[in-house]
Formats: sequence, structure tokens, C-alpha cells
Amino acid sequence: MKIMGMMSGTSHDGIDVAVVDFRLAGDELHGRLEYADTTPYPHRLREQLAATLPPASLTFAEVCALDTGIGQAFAAAAAQAVDRVGSVDLVCSHGQTVYHWVDDGQVLGTLQLGQPAWIAERLGVPVVADLRIRDITAGGQGAPLVSLMDALLLSGLPGRPAALNLGGIANLTVPRPTGGSGPLAFDTGPANALIDAAALRVTGGRHAHDTDGRLAAAGTVHRELLAHLLAEPYYGRDAPKTTGKELFHAGYLDAALAAFPPVADVDLMATLTALTAATVADQVRRYEVDTLVASGGGCANPTLMAMLAARLPGVEIAASDAFGAPSAAKEAIAFALLGWYTAHGLPGTVPSATGAGGGRVLGTLVPGDGPLLLPAPLPAAPLALRLG
Repeated sequence: MKIMGMMSGTSHDGIDVAVVDFRLAGDELHGRLEYADTTPYPHRLREQLAATLPPASLTFAEVCALDTGIGQAFAAAAAQAVDRVGSVDLVCSHGQTVYHWVDDGQVLGTLQLGQPAWIAERLGVPVVADLRIRDITAGGQGAPLVSLMDALLLSGLPGRPAALNLGGIANLTVPRPTGGSGPLAFDTGPANALIDAAALRVTGGRHAHDTDGRLAAAGTVHRELLAHLLAEPYYGRDAPKTTGKELFHAGYLDAALAAFPPVADVDLMATLTALTAATVADQVRRYEVDTLVASGGGCANPTLMAMLAARLPGVEIAASDAFGAPSAAKEAIAFALLGWYTAHGLPGTVPSATGAGGGRVLGTLVPGDGPLLLPAPLPAAPLALRLG
């Protein structure tokens, strides 16, 4: 079954698309990656999106316009992929998270925009969307949903491996934690969220990222500011837990800097990069991880990766590319996998990872051109995933 996975993460810079042809062989699911690419958001749409994310407020008219614009952008990216590799059987679209409602550690709701009917209309195939809310209604965090793929993909590794994704927010999956009853997954804190906010700040809006970590590499970590940032209560919470730009945004950074004399631009970049490395490394050590399989945009920041490696002597750090999941496309592949699970009537969540009361089949289905026809439900889920 050929499935297209689509998502835009907390960096909200573009749409990641992956087309995977899945084939079940015994208790192993094999996936052949046929296409992977990122389509940047149209400039005007990205400006509109950035201007309305927390802590900004917005009107229902703006929500409607964004839902339509993002949906049309996803449809255009999907059509581009089909032009390259041919038709698909199903699309699984995560859309764009604009708000994840967390109150005292409990997730009460979530909102992803990008109306999936635009994709169904453009391609004529069914679309699975709105995947997170079903886990939340079962008492879960609704994230990290990539934990299913992580647990399957790392199932054959010895020792205590873990998967790390460095997007706007960093999340960690530990498939076999010490004394655990199942895989554990959670957001460790910001990955690129505060780094990107600071890059916009120090460059006067000219750059949205610290390209190749050059600004951070030129600076020195401000120890007092780093200690202040590390006192954030979120880091002390036990898993399962999730966070987002509802907490770690430009206003959060402004409030932290108000407590200090002016910090040099490059020192600020170095300090925020060190914050990401420190909060990830703390959790890697806590769960005695010996192999860390990394993915996400943060992997392209050599300064961040060097800081992380320096804090984790003895831990092997590898890219997810070595496991058939290109780092930049891994989350899109994960949503293609979730689409396959939903199509076959299988729960797409790992309850021990999200904190839900049980596994749930995820998403809502938008029919394509014809009747909605799905494969026969499977009696059991695969035990491993092999990508190639």
C-alpha cells in the first residue's frame, strides 16, 4: 500500500512530504521510501502563520484563512509528489499545529490547521487527518506520535537505544527504559524554537535560523543566563509530557533576558544552543541511553551536535539515515506509517509513551473521488519496521 505522509513541525518553515510503499512480511513491516522532499511555505502564508502563533491572539476570520491557505499549500505539495512518483493509495496529513492546550501537565486539546479536503479534492484519494485528538480524549498527551515508528525502527538494536528528534521542540523516545512496562516518549524542551526566535532577534529579522550554527559557534555560553533558563519547571516534570511554542516563544525569551544586563548577540545564540544540548543530554543520561539515533533540522547545526556530543561521552550518536529514514524526512515517514496503521484498523499510539488509557486508531478520514474502501483490518500489529 503506497501512502503519502505529510507534516509541518513547530519550526513552521515548510511541508515535509514522504511517499512510502509498505508491504507486510510476517510480523515485519517493510517500507520502501519512494519520495522525500520539503516544500517551503509561500512567503506570505508563512508570514501570516508566524504572526498568529502564540503568544499572539487572532480572529476566527484569520483562523479560517490560515486553515484554507495551509490546506491548499499541502494539496500543492501533495500534487508535486504525485507528479514525481505516480499515484498513491492514501494520504496521511498532520497539518500544522497552531496550539497545543496544556494545563498543569494535562493536555486538554490540540489544534492543527490545513483543511485536508483540499488534498482529497486535488488527488482524489482518501486523506487521514486530525490524528492527535483521539489520543488526548483517551487521557494521553497526543504526542510524541513518532514514538510508534521509533519503537519499531529501533526494535533490533541491542542495549538501550533512543530516538531523538530536533525540530522546533526536541522529543525523545526510549523503547526499552529501565524498569519500564513499555516505550517511553516525551518532549525534552526546545530544540530550535528559542534558537530561531533569537536568530530573528539578533539579525533584525533577516534570518530565521542560525545557519550551520555559525552565530553560536562565535559566542560564549552565558552561565548565569543558562542557569536561569534551566530553572524552567517544565524540565522537572516526569514523562509523559509535551510542550510547544505555547511556552517556548519569543516572549518567553524576552522575559528571561529582562533579568540580565545586555547579553552579546553571539553569546545569546551560544547559550540557547547550550540549553537545548543540556536539556536533551540530561534525559539521555537519566534513562541510561547508550545509542542515540538523531533526526530533525537540529542535526544540520554542527554547533548544537558538538555541544550534545560533549555532554554525552560514551554515547554513540548516529543519524536516522542509517536506518533508512533520512533525517529531514523522518517525521513525514512516521505519518505515512500512521496512515497505514489507521487504514488497517490498528492503534497508532503507544499508551506508555503518551500516557493514554489505551491504544487508539487515529484520525478522521476524508473520502477521495469514489467510495471509501479500506483494507481488511489486521488482527495484530507488526513487531518491527524495516525501511529501505
